[in-house]
Amino acid sequence: MWTRRRFLSTGLLGAVGAGTALAFRDQGVPDAMPDGSQAKGMVTSQCQTGIDRGLRYLASTQGQDGSWGEGTYANNVAVTSLAAMALMAAGNLPGRGPYGYNVKLALEFVMAQGQKGGARFGQPHPDGFLNNPNPGGNANPQGPMYSHGFGTLFLSEAYGMVADRALQESLRTAITKALHIITTSQNQEGGWRYQPTPQAADLSVTICQIMALRSARNAGFFVPKAVVDKCVRYVRTSQIGDGSFKYMQNNAAFGFNGPAFARTAAGVCALYSAGIYQDQQITDGLRYLRTPANRPTPFGRAPDPHYFYGHYYAVQAMWTAGGEFWSDWFPAIRDELLGRQVGSNGSWVDSVCSHYATAMACIILQVPNQYLPILQK
Repeated sequence: MWTRRRFLSTGLLGAVGAGTALAFRDQGVPDAMPDGSQAKGMVTSQCQTGIDRGLRYLASTQGQDGSWGEGTYANNVAVTSLAAMALMAAGNLPGRGPYGYNVKLALEFVMAQGQKGGARFGQPHPDGFLNNPNPGGNANPQGPMYSHGFGTLFLSEAYGMVADRALQESLRTAITKALHIITTSQNQEGGWRYQPTPQAADLSVTICQIMALRSARNAGFFVPKAVVDKCVRYVRTSQIGDGSFKYMQNNAAFGFNGPAFARTAAGVCALYSAGIYQDQQITDGLRYLRTPANRPTPFGRAPDPHYFYGHYYAVQAMWTAGGEFWSDWFPAIRDELLGRQVGSNGSWVDSVCSHYATAMACIILQVPNQYLPILQK
């Protein structure tokens, strides 16, 4: 396993620096942000053991084509991207480190999906679209722009870690095409939906795109400020009086129904991703997340189907907020996740698939490592 100093001094990361410091606030001085000093001691020996077991599980279950995913999520770009980022969060670079080969395989798989242009199986698949449309691979109709958003995030996070010049150039081309799809599929409200077309929008898909845009911007790619500004307006108008966020703005059937924890965590992260760190809407959102009655129930009781998704964003929100938000939050979710790890193979389980759950759990538990550029302070 690479040390943090060696990891950060390799490739573009050493030149770019802290990912969260390079947000979108182009006008004036960005809002102040806490440092990363509170990471110390958060990854206990028990936690590291759980992480190691989870990463071994992921490495041992990767497909020969470099992908991860099971059932209708087999060969899924989003699941593959998250699993690879879980390995990267431990300090593995593409082609370097104990799981470097696994990361490189995943990188090649995701990039290859962008080369399948044209309509496929009745769905749009423009050049550069990071989605696997094969039946049984991404049969879930809600997947396409989730896959593209997480795929673009993964490629952008890996961009500065690639030493091979030919691979880096291919990666640059893939990211550039992926960004074009995101910017041209934003709808008039300022959000995104399941397909790469500027039609409807929902908050959940939108957060995937804004985080991908921020990661790409951090890596040196151009992101139009107008796109970010429209997204911020969309997110802001999605918040309601109690601090939570609506799923969709103009659809009563989806606007307020169901658990709000996950979309509230996503909403706060979206504002943070846009470089907004001191804001009443963020304060209200954090208060909602910290209210015990609003938190998702762990598996074993009445599970929230968005348990891992919600905590993936919530831990990033608390990490960025810092102070007691982080010092109270991380030990609680750390211990909760460790108590839910499957004993026999080191995985976590979820209604999506165990690859997804394990990747999410490992990313959450490794936030204090600060290896992923988007999580650095």
